[in-house]
Amino acid sequence: MTPQPPYVPGHSLLAGRTAVITAAAGAGIGGATARKFLEEGARIVIGDAHERRLKGSAATLAEEFGADKVAALPCDVTDQQQVDALFALAAERHGGLDIVVNNAGLGGTADLVDMTDDQWSKVLDVTLNGTFRCTRTALRHFKEQDTGGIVVNNASVIGWRAQRGQAHYAAAKAGVMALTRCAALEASDFGVRVNAVAPSLAMHPHLVKVTTPELLAELTEREAFGRYAEPWEIANVIVFLASGYSSYMTGETISVSSQRA
Repeated sequence: MTPQPPYVPGHSLLAGRTAVITAAAGAGIGGATARKFLEEGARIVIGDAHERRLKGSAATLAEEFGADKVAALPCDVTDQQQVDALFALAAERHGGLDIVVNNAGLGGTADLVDMTDDQWSKVLDVTLNGTFRCTRTALRHFKEQDTGGIVVNNASVIGWRAQRGQAHYAAAKAGVMALTRCAALEASDFGVRVNAVAPSLAMHPHLVKVTTPELLAELTEREAFGRYAEPWEIANVIVFLASGYSSYMTGETISVSSQRA
């Protein structure tokens, strides 16, 4: 097993920027991204469907980085009104926005022969339709602002690779990748870049709760480093895509993975 690398400190890559981040409460990729963006000098507006967890995360970040840097609003990405309200908060608090990270997603495990319409639809509505709603809203804001902007979507290597019991999640994440490419072409007309990350295995408490130890061991074994990624390692790549260092990239999906080819 390759040892976990040291935590990478901020380098002011997002200084003065305003970012909206969905599903940003808790200890997963969204929470790690919120913290990373603050460390890089950004102001953040975070949303999450879990109101209590969101309130706690926002309070912790505000205490550490300053209340003027952190705003939060409950947001279920299956509800367009809640999505609109989250983006309106960014405009109200900071006069506009520069970056949007679409992190919200919903998983589950079910063989296709046993999968219900509700199981299929629920995963697709949060993971793909939610990303569509937020991307559409972001592009409308960016087009009206006429100052450019950046969208980063959270996809998954499952969008490329088959895994039993994951037909709904895989279809949704493949859709996120296709949405990213098409949105990028359209958004380039008004100076907006749209890219995505595709993690393989980033460990966080929620994943542990919904995944068996046997499956986690199997997934970890596929990783060349012999370990899972920490959420902040995924967040580092999101920072890259949100920064000027990726200025010539759009429509791309970066695999954040050590899985063997």
